[in-house]
Amino acid sequence: MTTRRTWWRTGLGVVFTALMLFPVYWMINVSFTRDQDMRKSPPYWFPVHGTLEGYRAVLEQQGPYLATSLVVGLGTVALTVVIAAPAAYSLAKLRPRGGGVLSFVLLIAQMIPGVIMAMGFYAIYLSTGVLNTVPGLIVADSTLAVPFAVLIFTAFMSGIPEELMQAARVDGAGPLRTFWSVVLPVSRNSVITVSLFAFLWAWSDFVFASTLDQGGGRQPITLGIYHYIGNNNQEWNAIMATAVVASIPATVLLVIAQRYVAAGVTAGAVKD
Repeated sequence: MTTRRTWWRTGLGVVFTALMLFPVYWMINVSFTRDQDMRKSPPYWFPVHGTLEGYRAVLEQQGPYLATSLVVGLGTVALTVVIAAPAAYSLAKLRPRGGGVLSFVLLIAQMIPGVIMAMGFYAIYLSTGVLNTVPGLIVADSTLAVPFAVLIFTAFMSGIPEELMQAARVDGAGPLRTFWSVVLPVSRNSVITVSLFAFLWAWSDFVFASTLDQGGGRQPITLGIYHYIGNNNQEWNAIMATAVVASIPATVLLVIAQRYVAAGVTAGAVKD
């Protein structure tokens, strides 16, 4: 009975997984399919006459967009960690007055729709001359990542034993030295978790990009795909190839960092 129940659950999980991953499979299939073969009825379930023309078009036309997204993603990661890690250390270990209120405000900040924040940034950037710039996108994307990052860091750092902190103080380390030499190295899992989510948010952002960098010379890949669909709505293999290439960095990062993410997200959930 137990074995039968396990197989039933496994089969159901396989079916649901296949349904969720089917769009990904179809995207990859179409990226290798010739334009004339897409008009076949019924369509090919496999790229019988495969072609790499779509990927050649990606490398020729989408390279600048990919490079911009990479710069924005890495910049967002750096800015998020620089701001969120010290803030979380203060909330978790230094316990300043009003720390509980600040944590509540961070929760509220995550509920603000991105489009509202984008319009506010647009007004500020327009008056300061930062519109259509990569640094402007980095700052905007960081506003989405920082509240989440502070909460993750705070939960993780709260679980660091006080004995470790006291040992650092006995050795003469001040708060800054303790943070840099003790807390930050121990918090590796949470740093990787925060960095991954910050990069994914920046990499997949469309609202800020379309609002703050619509006419700039260096636009991210989300705008590249958007413009490519508008200009080449018949070249579906190139469109899907662009989507596949844009998905590769996120997929690779998720595969590499999944065990660190699991440890970083669940840290602080259970306390002795």
